[in-house]
Amino acid sequence: MKIQVLGPLSAHVDGNSIVPSAGKPRQILALLALHPGQVIPVPTLMGEIWGPTPPPSALTTLQTYILQLRRRLSAGMGPDAPRGAKDVLATRHGGYLLQVAPGCVDVHHYEQAAACGQAAFGEGDSERAARHLRTALALFPGPALVDVRVGPVLQTEVLRLEESRLCTVERRIDADLRLGRHAGLLAELTHLTACHPSHEGLHSQAMVALYRSGRQAAALAAYRRLRRRLIEELGVEPSPQLQRLHQAMLAVDPRLGIVAGDRPTSTFDLYAA
Repeated sequence: MKIQVLGPLSAHVDGNSIVPSAGKPRQILALLALHPGQVIPVPTLMGEIWGPTPPPSALTTLQTYILQLRRRLSAGMGPDAPRGAKDVLATRHGGYLLQVAPGCVDVHHYEQAAACGQAAFGEGDSERAARHLRTALALFPGPALVDVRVGPVLQTEVLRLEESRLCTVERRIDADLRLGRHAGLLAELTHLTACHPSHEGLHSQAMVALYRSGRQAAALAAYRRLRRRLIEELGVEPSPQLQRLHQAMLAVDPRLGIVAGDRPTSTFDLYAA
């Protein structure tokens, strides 16, 4: 079985799609796929589909959805499959689980590549870090479960994945900055700071990329825009490390020209206390 949740939901058995067209069974399949080999309790499945107040018929209806998914599994597996649909989408005390290896789901490969990239970055190997992080991001091209109507449980999962993706993007940009690729990052960082107008880490990266590209005035202007937004919308000043980065640019601190320093660090923490 091959399942993709990083983007549109996709699930195939021997090349045959088993994704149902109905919305609620799709939610169940997505939630089970995000936790392969783990029992998802019935109350969690009900909460995803109906929220905090499921109807009296919820348990019977849930069982019907599970039956529909098993029928699609059985049709995809064929009559000669070594395991039956009930063995793959199994019933356990208090819940259900999808008995497939984690490697069948694209999230597993994304998280493995991202973890390798983070580890390489911490070891100071920027080239290897950038390579692994790009591999991870290639597996995560757009919003997770973009074609699934998500309830409260899946919404939390989607937010977690999106936060993970943004952290992976930020770390990959840090690795590229340490490799001296600042000029090539300007367009991407312009887009990212527009999409995340209050994200200090991305703004610090944009400031450094502009500064190292000989655009000190633009870097300082980026700081002023962010500061104005934070004050007007949240009533707070930028963080101390971002203020120190700004002061370093005003003072033309030579440390800003360091591409890959001795101490592995993120751009945002370049001037951490």
